[in-house]
Amino acid sequence: MSQSFADLGVSRQVANALASRGINKPFPVQRLVIEDVLDGHDVLVQSPTGSGKTLAFGLPLVDRLPDRAKPGSALILAPTRELAAQIVDELYDVADVRGLSIAAVYGGVAFGPQIKRARKAQILVACPGRLEDLIDRGAVNLDNVDMLVLDEADRMLDMGFKPAVDRLVRRTPRDRQTLFFSATLDGMAGKVANQYTDRPRRHVHAPVDESRVQIEHRFVHLASQGAKLPALVSELNDSERGRTLVFVRTKRGADRLVKRLGGSNVSAVAMHGNKSQSQRQKALARFERGDVDTLVATDVAARGIDVEDITHVINFDVPEDADVYTHRTGRTGRAGRSGEAVSFVLSDQSRETRRIARDLGLDREFAADFRGHVHGANDSTGNGSNRHRSGGNGSGSNGHRRNRRRRPQRQRANR
Repeated sequence: MSQSFADLGVSRQVANALASRGINKPFPVQRLVIEDVLDGHDVLVQSPTGSGKTLAFGLPLVDRLPDRAKPGSALILAPTRELAAQIVDELYDVADVRGLSIAAVYGGVAFGPQIKRARKAQILVACPGRLEDLIDRGAVNLDNVDMLVLDEADRMLDMGFKPAVDRLVRRTPRDRQTLFFSATLDGMAGKVANQYTDRPRRHVHAPVDESRVQIEHRFVHLASQGAKLPALVSELNDSERGRTLVFVRTKRGADRLVKRLGGSNVSAVAMHGNKSQSQRQKALARFERGDVDTLVATDVAARGIDVEDITHVINFDVPEDADVYTHRTGRTGRAGRSGEAVSFVLSDQSRETRRIARDLGLDREFAADFRGHVHGANDSTGNGSNRHRSGGNGSGSNGHRRNRRRRPQRQRANR
């Protein structure tokens, strides 16, 4: 008999709120974490993107806060405004049934309305920079924080937020409960985790073997920069393709690529840090609704995107390292659904990209297309590459091809 949320100790109110959304069965990371958080322990959790982390910390958080909790009783720090907004969206219903209010604090929007909501909210979801701005203005303080969550902590460190996060953590009470979620607990992330927590319970969640055949990895070797656009257009014209996330390295590159795709009769929208918050939200909403099925994004802008049933991730510009590759391709193949990750590789990028593939156990996938031919000299479309299915974001294990059109599960397994 499978375990339910009630079996983990989640209150009837919260379990019923989940059931009304069609969420009845906990994901593995939730089964690992929820009971320890409800028991009051600090936790260190290593879990990949797409595993269901938001409910893993959010459900016990709303159940542990008292009915008449003070404003600012819980603080959730997140690296990007998109992720902050999506955490609020995911937890709003379960907080509401407990009579708790939740608000997001992030840059790119006016201070006034945000300050008004933040002052009243018992649960505050914040990006570090804007939260410090509000504290400096005297609009909020962290004196009442009983529970502190650091979500995607490794990414906050990568983005240079460590000094700000250190300052914010020092402002919270010493006897708080701390929940630290990260894609890795090695290196700097592990050191910071140990500094912030007190006798934590440690959990490492690795995807089960069944999920190791979800993502098909392809490396398309191209002869020149000019071959990349025709190759991308060919991929986007594939009749089996669904929602597609295309990664580029620069903000200007994102806008330029959208215009070039438009000239090839392919509709796409761009999402990057130079866009206003309103523009970014509109672009994401169009992508979510299916008004447009191609979103071109930079790495930072895409962090925290929660869109169901992304069938393809295309690395138009190769990632900098294996971690970036993993974060990008983790946007597809989620929660039992299959996906496809395609990377365009120019000749002068071959050695660097081969190293990334080797680190992720994707040597054979990298070599497969290269052995066939280099696209762009006589074939600018990028078609004809051999395809290999491999595990998760680089397990190197092969498996059977799965139907790309599986219906999405109701629970958002994105955090």
